[in-house]
Amino acid sequence: MDLWSKKVPGIIALTLSCWCAAMAGGDVCRSPLVSNLPPPSFRSSSQLSGSHGPGFAKLNRREGAGGWSPRSSDRYQWLEVDLGGRTQITAVATQGRYGSSDWLTAYLLMFSDTGHNWKQHRQEDNIGAFAGNSNADSVVQHKLRHPVIARYVRLFPLDWNPHGRIGLRLETYGCPYDSDVVSFDGHSSFLYRWSPRPRQATRTSISLKFKTLRNSGTLLRAEGRSEHSLTLELEKGKLLVVLRKGAGSSSPDGRHRLVSLGSLLDDQHWHRVAVEHHGDHLNLTVDGSTAWVQIPPGFTLWDHDQMSVGGDRGLAARGAVGSDGNFCGCLENVRYNGVNLVDLARQSDQRVTVKGNVTFSCVEPVFVAMTFTGPQSFLRLPRATGGPPPAPPGVAVALQFRTWNRAGLLLTFDLPSGGGGAVWLYLSKAALRLRVHKPGRAPLELSAGSALNDGQWHSAALVSRRGHLSVAVDGDEGSAAGRASPSFDVTAAQLFFGGCPAEGSGHECSNPFDAFQGCVRLLTVDDQRVDPIEVQRRLIGSYGHLQIDVCGIIDRCSPNHCEHGGGCSQSWTTFHCNCSGSSYGGATCHTLSRPLGRCGGQRVGLRSNLFAAIIIIIIIIIIIVIIVVVVVWMLRTIYEQSCEAYKHRGNTSGYYYIDVDGSGPIGPQLIYCDMTEDETWTVIQHNNTELTRVRPSAGRAPHAARFAYASGDGQLAAVIGQSEHCEQELTYRCRRSRLLHAPDGSALSWWAGGPGEGRRQTHWGGAAPGSRQCACGRQGSCVEPHHGCNCDADRTEWANDSGLLTHKETLPVRSLVLGDVQRPGSEGAYRVGPLRCHGDKSVWNAAFFDQETSYLHFPTFHGELSADISFLFKTTSSSGVFLENLGIKDFIRIELSSPTEVLFSFDVGNGPLAVGVSAGFPLDDGRWHRVRAERNVKEASLRLDGLPAATQDAPADGHVHLQLNSQLFIEVSATLKSGTSVSYALDQRAANGPNGSDGAPPSSPGAENISLSFRTNQSPALLLYVASHRGEYLALLLNKHDKLEVRYRLDGSKSAETLHSKVRNLANGHLHTVTISRLADAVSLQIDQNSKEDFNLTTGVEFSGIRLLVLGRVHDSGALDPEMARLASLGFAGCLSAVLFNSVSPLKAALLHPDTSPVTVTGPLVQSICGSTSTNPHAAEPTHHQSGQSGSVEAGRPVVNAVRGDSALIGGLITLAIFVTASALAATARFLHRRQGTCPGRDIKTVKPEDGPELPLGGQTCSHNGPSENQKEYFI
Repeated sequence: MDLWSKKVPGIIALTLSCWCAAMAGGDVCRSPLVSNLPPPSFRSSSQLSGSHGPGFAKLNRREGAGGWSPRSSDRYQWLEVDLGGRTQITAVATQGRYGSSDWLTAYLLMFSDTGHNWKQHRQEDNIGAFAGNSNADSVVQHKLRHPVIARYVRLFPLDWNPHGRIGLRLETYGCPYDSDVVSFDGHSSFLYRWSPRPRQATRTSISLKFKTLRNSGTLLRAEGRSEHSLTLELEKGKLLVVLRKGAGSSSPDGRHRLVSLGSLLDDQHWHRVAVEHHGDHLNLTVDGSTAWVQIPPGFTLWDHDQMSVGGDRGLAARGAVGSDGNFCGCLENVRYNGVNLVDLARQSDQRVTVKGNVTFSCVEPVFVAMTFTGPQSFLRLPRATGGPPPAPPGVAVALQFRTWNRAGLLLTFDLPSGGGGAVWLYLSKAALRLRVHKPGRAPLELSAGSALNDGQWHSAALVSRRGHLSVAVDGDEGSAAGRASPSFDVTAAQLFFGGCPAEGSGHECSNPFDAFQGCVRLLTVDDQRVDPIEVQRRLIGSYGHLQIDVCGIIDRCSPNHCEHGGGCSQSWTTFHCNCSGSSYGGATCHTLSRPLGRCGGQRVGLRSNLFAAIIIIIIIIIIIVIIVVVVVWMLRTIYEQSCEAYKHRGNTSGYYYIDVDGSGPIGPQLIYCDMTEDETWTVIQHNNTELTRVRPSAGRAPHAARFAYASGDGQLAAVIGQSEHCEQELTYRCRRSRLLHAPDGSALSWWAGGPGEGRRQTHWGGAAPGSRQCACGRQGSCVEPHHGCNCDADRTEWANDSGLLTHKETLPVRSLVLGDVQRPGSEGAYRVGPLRCHGDKSVWNAAFFDQETSYLHFPTFHGELSADISFLFKTTSSSGVFLENLGIKDFIRIELSSPTEVLFSFDVGNGPLAVGVSAGFPLDDGRWHRVRAERNVKEASLRLDGLPAATQDAPADGHVHLQLNSQLFIEVSATLKSGTSVSYALDQRAANGPNGSDGAPPSSPGAENISLSFRTNQSPALLLYVASHRGEYLALLLNKHDKLEVRYRLDGSKSAETLHSKVRNLANGHLHTVTISRLADAVSLQIDQNSKEDFNLTTGVEFSGIRLLVLGRVHDSGALDPEMARLASLGFAGCLSAVLFNSVSPLKAALLHPDTSPVTVTGPLVQSICGSTSTNPHAAEPTHHQSGQSGSVEAGRPVVNAVRGDSALIGGLITLAIFVTASALAATARFLHRRQGTCPGRDIKTVKPEDGPELPLGGQTCSHNGPSENQKEYFI
């Protein structure tokens, strides 16, 4: 596990938010279920010999060959156990074959009630694989997250010991399961009538379980004397709760579809349903998902006195919209307010009336499905599938399929060799298409159906008989048909479904389309049903990457992980969110996008051609100005001091009065605030922010321009001073017009910026002060490398030099002088953008890490499904950790991995993942930088400043939930001297139970995960030492060549094995991060961002009885060999950080929990900052937190809401102003009514050349300013 390296000294401003969901489960029963079963209860795909049969696969037993082993070791093998009846299963345990090198390292679990239609068990609804064993004798047990009810258990090996073969002993744990079950055939039902009739209820509960093969039907209907009813219906595999009001009502007003939940509920597996009615709301639970809905008025009081189960009795005459007749399938434990209706029906209770064939056991047909899992999946069948009569001329193929993909091959075969050619039946754009190709003839193409990628079962049939070719979808024989001559008959010797075998298989098969991913069942060839079980036994045909007797379709949009109302669509392997229509974006619509502009009544654009309206508006303005003059002295201190402060009040982008010095001498000023998610920009305009063209003029005087700002000098200086970042765009577009340098090196152009009249500056946008360069010169990308600007190349084609001025001491731009605009043919255009600043120091929450003992910690970060972390930092350290949070296995971590890179790493249980952003410029420059990390079920992303986001896709079948249990912590590191020793008693910890401060107990003796970060100049040196009671040990050290060594002694009778890393120069005083992972004999090692190094141990794989972990010097070295004892006595001098052995954090325990952890420290151990090479000489006391302003502030609107106060005088004056303005506005209504409620487009003033070729400006320039000066906008 990749863990923490160190803390970053500097300042961090943190904002944490998360959206999460939690699921809980509990123990019910844990009795062994397999150990007492007779041998006939075990089946397998094959067995190596009689003594390796499946009946010997019992945990801790040694009969036969000590367990089950199949004839061949591949992923098509399986072991099955019949538990004798439906049983509640809570855990499973595995063991290798006794006395052998045969064991599994990973496997799948599947369950079934009938021995067919298997359902794969998935942890967190996503992960299918279970971790297996590391040797033949140890037992690895997995507790199921939710108990499973099944009779049959089937285990599929995925991986096994590479030096052995598949070998298995197993046990399942649970207890017997009793239930009341009833079956309906689609024409039957039973009716229960309450006696005596109950009173009207405001609280009702209904619970049941069901399984079915049909995607529609009515499960139950409850109604009362008022004829208000509740119906549970299946519609396209989803469960609906429908409320009806009034007798026989089928009108839209009388039938209310209250809520829909679940998906793919027609998979012939049990699904749990619970309905809870509480007053005016209802909770619907389907399996693990719950929806809460408000009940419309008029439906809240229920007086149900009868319930129809299995159908909607008498409803056919009323028009049951959305239902496809009665229910066909099985129901279990149907309870209404605690009454078991199935039990009453089974006992022939007089209150129950049975209609049709109702059976009190689950009678279900057997449909064997096949899952085409990926691009390599295929099924090959010979034309003759067994059974007379012989196949007639032509071909007839029918099947049912379900998929989420819009495209994929269903069937292909070659035409007879006489003429050649091929036939393809495939999906394209969610429609079924047929293509027949014969050399020398035009292809024949047919199409049928639409929207066939909806996850529902669809039937497809291809029939070719005597020159007539037809394709049918869902039984519609007329959906597509074609006529062909007898010479165009479609016949085949063998058929390929889903895809083609790999090249070199010896089979002629071509597929120019995507492979099919989905499920197929009821496959017939020439009217003969194909038995997939015979295919699985290799009795007919062949297949690859195919799951037989299981449909593995998953609805990744149920539940919908797209947040804030985002729409979800999916393919077989992933899902996509459509965030349009919301103000959110990102992979799961989690990230707030740029706020939408206001329009309508708040903002009205007035055109200059409305002369009368302008006159009236001028009168209104004069009146308002008079009122403002009267009350201005009362308003000097009631405005916010920055745009940031308005944003903290919940305001959005717009014009606001800003009083930068509060009650000081500087007056308030109307300023545009551009409030984006990342920054809040203060935008100050000047008199010319548009692109302005410059042409040759008479004389040789340069072109000069001065800029007058909407704010005064005092306001400008205050805004710039209190902002963390300011910028101003400076652009010059040129043709035969040099910018900064004449051929003799003299300055041609300059600009003045800063306080007052400003100082003369000779650099351009994007370059550093005093550099006499443009942005391209700094980046080395100018059109001519020996020039510092593109325009200085003096070319006849248009060139551009533009960039941002970001040094606050040179802002704002006061004037501009362009010197090379007099020559014939010279042309240019310049633009000086508005001043833009963000980051108000007065309102930020910040933490200052300026001493060795400074740290921050917060409660556990809860972000199981979707979470984001954003903060700002500035530092002079070259690397270090910003924050961490740990779980037993999971973790999150954000770090400055180098002076130019930020790294976001995490583990949600299926291995560490990382995403990094390289800035290309130093991040240890003492300036603020913004970091935003987001992790959701689809991807992880990281943003740094304004750079493009880096993303890392989540594994398609990876863990979903991020589970953390420690505090969110800004990491502490420690400095050790050569005599320092930190000893952690692992055996004492195991005896006392895990300590909450350092995680959970160590894991399997056949595996360990180690990570740490260090900085040292010492070599050789011992970093970490772990010892067992049996003389075994593990040591991590630096050798005399400054390389890392890992020494394992896992067999006390043999010498230690040494694993040598190839990474050099690790004792160079820089921070290095080491991650080591071992599983059995396979060891992987990674140092920093170098490639992972893999090793294999040869002397042992089990490290058990671990007693002690030591950092630094080892005092008890009597059992070590002389060389190791010498290294152990040297210890370690330097800085260690984020040491983790499995789930134990010894360094954190020693520094933060020395009194409650089994840790002993000898010698000096001082908290420090591994990433910092120096400390701040002006450090103040440690700052653990610093709160900003708080309190409730009323939300409001721009300008108007900027005024606070309850003075009666202000209220009276405002009332007068409203009265006068309302009277005047009445006269302008006819001029404005066409514009009301619309957002006027922004008119961008562009340069219009009077003659000659047009400038290549595209009609507008990229501008960050607010509304253009050309379009007047008033806030009424």
